Amino acid sequence: MDTIASLFSFITTPVSWVIVQFHSLYGAIFGPDSGWAWGLSIVSLVVLIRICLIPLFVKQIKATRGMQALQPKMKAIQERYKNDKQRQSEEMMKLYKETGTNPLSSCLPIIAQSPFFFALYHVLSAIANGKTIGVINESLLESARQAHIFGAPLAAKFTDSEEKVAALGASLTDVRIVTAVMIVLMSLSQFYTQRQLMQKNVDLSVKTPFMQQQKMLMYIFPLIFAFMGINFPVGVLVYWLTTNVWTMGQQMYVINQNPTPGSKAQDQYLTRLLKHVTTHGDVKGRGKKKIVAAIVAKGPDRNDNERKFITALTKQGLAAQADGSVIKSAEATADSDAASGGAAKRQQPKRQSKSQRQTPPKPSSKK
Repeated sequence: MDTIASLFSFITTPVSWVIVQFHSLYGAIFGPDSGWAWGLSIVSLVVLIRICLIPLFVKQIKATRGMQALQPKMKAIQERYKNDKQRQSEEMMKLYKETGTNPLSSCLPIIAQSPFFFALYHVLSAIANGKTIGVINESLLESARQAHIFGAPLAAKFTDSEEKVAALGASLTDVRIVTAVMIVLMSLSQFYTQRQLMQKNVDLSVKTPFMQQQKMLMYIFPLIFAFMGINFPVGVLVYWLTTNVWTMGQQMYVINQNPTPGSKAQDQYLTRLLKHVTTHGDVKGRGKKKIVAAIVAKGPDRNDNERKFITALTKQGLAAQADGSVIKSAEATADSDAASGGAAKRQQPKRQSKSQRQTPPKPSSKK
């Protein structure tokens, strides 16, 4: 881990500078040597990085949904060219180019965040070894070494020896309890994030190998984090736990506000939207109108959730429009008549019964 972290030493100075700036702010509140001052500085570093990565997160969502939509075509290519791997690869690349999909886009946030993660690891390792690094001078180094989070030094690891932990002014028991709890929370947050994605935000109408891969990763990733976590300093565990919680909340927001078509989350969203429409008589909000407009534009290609939504609107006497608004069905009929020229239907004469046709009309009496 130290070897990998050293590869990103070129950004340890900006990372350490950001931490020091936040530390000067929180140090004025909690005290410069407080674990809260240093811990919140790391949390703030995560928040700052994740805010900067929001555009990449949006690309990740689009790429993931694009890959899900392509799974049936990819499976067909694999079946068609199963004996010709080169042709299979060429057809896959052609499919990606035609649809503008990049498989690596789904990994962009993790890839972009990795240098900061390893740079922070490099900074904390230097603090644990009593070495200045970046903009952290002797006085800041001593302050960071004295900082404890729930009794565990910021630079201590689960695997550290009792002598090394004692040199940082703590007990090995405290360090292992705090790091174990944080590793468990880190793994659980990762598992819940992946489980939430699989159960709520996957198109259940399409069964593909992609879903099986995601399901497998749901169990593998937490184990990887648990295994790697015992070699992380407490400060890095704070960093990774914070970014996991951020990812979980960010994904929860996206699932609730812009779910994947055909997913369980979309069904729940459209149920809430239907209730909203029947209460207000229209669609309030640009985002909601955009989703309704997309459903209308699909026409016969709507999935089961979308057809269910349109049918429920019709039963309520409402009709969704191309601009995302919703009007009463009678108004929709009137608008349709107006668009076709407003021609009134010719009134048909009232049909007579057989006895009325056979009975001759009575002569009118003249005075």
